Amino acid sequence: MDNYRFIFSGGGTGGHIYPAIAIANELKRRFPEAEFLFVGAKDRMEMEKVPQAGYQIEGLWITGIQRKLTLKNLMFPFKLISSLIKANSIVKRFNPHVVIGTGGFASGPLLRVASGKGIPCVLQEQNSYAGITNKLLKDRVQKICVAYDDMSRFFPKEKIVKTGNPVRSDLVALNIDRSVALEFFQLSTSRKTVLVLGGSLGARRINELIFEKLEFFRDMGIQLLWQCGKGYIEEFKVNTSESVKVHAFINDMDKAYAAADMIISRAGAGSVSELCIVGKPTFFIPSPNVAEDHQTKNAKALENESAAILIKETDLEKEFEQRFNAVFNSEEKQIELAKNMKALALPNATNAICDEVEKLLQLNRI
Repeated sequence: MDNYRFIFSGGGTGGHIYPAIAIANELKRRFPEAEFLFVGAKDRMEMEKVPQAGYQIEGLWITGIQRKLTLKNLMFPFKLISSLIKANSIVKRFNPHVVIGTGGFASGPLLRVASGKGIPCVLQEQNSYAGITNKLLKDRVQKICVAYDDMSRFFPKEKIVKTGNPVRSDLVALNIDRSVALEFFQLSTSRKTVLVLGGSLGARRINELIFEKLEFFRDMGIQLLWQCGKGYIEEFKVNTSESVKVHAFINDMDKAYAAADMIISRAGAGSVSELCIVGKPTFFIPSPNVAEDHQTKNAKALENESAAILIKETDLEKEFEQRFNAVFNSEEKQIELAKNMKALALPNATNAICDEVEKLLQLNRI
């Protein structure tokens, strides 16, 4: 039997959406006749990204709780009740065999309803510090797929499976020639290249740092491949030159990684998982504006393994040049970071998560 029905719920950020799409794609490969439905939060990016990936999505009227007293917080109980009612209707109508939650507001009501009806549920936690929705659901699900060690701090040990985070399949087989990649971005093959990533929307502080350090990089003979984000392209594209290539967004990330000698990046779970597979010396500058400061915790987990350099935004002014120089001028340090980064890679995450889903299907087969 492969005409199974799967519901995926998760969203709010790319870190929740793209893993869900990757898992759905692999389950679709395994079960070509299966039906898929995504459930997200209305007005969040999943309502656009999921249909682009070829899947149907329905939206719940749900948001998170703000840290201060706002009108949105006063509306939360009404949104929660509305979402539970709609989730109940969706689950009853679609009658899934398994529900997979990847974090984010919408997965709370959906998995609560599904688990209450006895439908097997799987959680996928991307970060080293578990999100609030997944923590609330931990006792209601059968399996929890994680990417880091020591997650029994948050979840029942017997439910945890360390799988890693799904990444794009083109990165797993990263075999593009460096010179071809550099030519693609119109960069020199004789200079060291630093790839700068602030996420798809960009990162104000990272962009300011790169702008401030353009002369520093130039004096070191470094060229930059700089993804500044679509919100910042108008401001920073004037810095484009022979040795500085500024992009709003880089679609060909496999080529970007192949071109890079070193990388400066935010520390979202998806980025960290990709960069472990890529295995290049990396400086993580975590966003301080995310729930429970999870980017700092993600980066710290790698720094503890001597696999990456963590620099907080507040320390950039006094530490960046010195710590960058220490790595740039030491081939030994670069080799150590790359080797330790690669050792943490889990390139088969998508398959491992789908294996867990399949086991639940077998267990519940009548």
